[in-house]
Amino acid sequence: MTLMTKFLGAAAAMALSAGAALAEPALIYDLGGKFDKSFNEAAFNGATKWAEENGGSFRDIELQSEAQREQALRRFAEAGLNPVITTGFAFSTPIANVAADYPDTKFVTIDGYVDPEAHPNVLSILFSEHQGSYLVGVMAGMASESGTVGFVGGMDIPLIRKFACGYAQGVKAVNPEATVIANMTGTTPAAWNDPVKGSELAKAQISQGADVIFAAAGGTGIGVLQTAADEDILSIGVDSNQNYLHPGKVLTSMLKRVDVAVADAMAAGEDLETGVKVLGLAEDGVGVAIDDNNAELVSGDMTTAVEEAKAKIIAGDTEVHDYTADDSCPALTF
Repeated sequence: MTLMTKFLGAAAAMALSAGAALAEPALIYDLGGKFDKSFNEAAFNGATKWAEENGGSFRDIELQSEAQREQALRRFAEAGLNPVITTGFAFSTPIANVAADYPDTKFVTIDGYVDPEAHPNVLSILFSEHQGSYLVGVMAGMASESGTVGFVGGMDIPLIRKFACGYAQGVKAVNPEATVIANMTGTTPAAWNDPVKGSELAKAQISQGADVIFAAAGGTGIGVLQTAADEDILSIGVDSNQNYLHPGKVLTSMLKRVDVAVADAMAAGEDLETGVKVLGLAEDGVGVAIDDNNAELVSGDMTTAVEEAKAKIIAGDTEVHDYTADDSCPALTF
């Protein structure tokens, strides 16, 4: 059902069949790979679920460089695929550059933002990552025996600092004296796919006393989770449910329902409503993962604390500061 393609060069890229259905949707993954077990893979899983449940098909592509973003958008739009869905904030500018040239094509940017007035055929889907990160922070603060927890981010951008800041607020809500160590992997897109560096950062944090580490780093996070398991401390996954990677060692995963966002966009097809959509706790856009792989790690008190925190955030009784609102964090210094 799914035609998986890769850029092999400008001339060889994407040979699309003449008989392709015009309403067939397309999915373009961010750098880091389709099977990163995190953000991109969540998008793939959502598309696959939609295809299986509806008997449909979709086209997808893994980029090999930054330069291919706009090229991929144009090729899919010219092939009549609709909507064209992208993952990652870095698609914001490329979509803004091409959207006006294809007014009949609906474009979706997950994690990016495109001015809806300037580009009425674009849907920007954003998430309240700080809210979900607060909940896993509550769990980390309660699970930590040392009083020191860690955070490993991917590329050092405001979005990832948003994760870290929400996490630190949650940790300190249950243990005001806790120490939160935060490190970023790098300043280029390569930071999303460097598990070796992720492992090194995790080891450094463990040497400073961290006994729970939250990784929000795409494929880099795989190295963090592996090292945490090897060193017999707890980790926290991100975006997809990563509890299964190291059963009994992953405290939880901060779920970001990219899969649902992609499936919903494909289901809407050409009738997709554009504009800006923000998905938080109230919309089940973010949350925590509890399953057989981590059930023994999550105490009744921890579950109660998470549910109470979630309810207070939704009700507005607890406000989790959003780093991207003013580039500051009351609970963490970067």
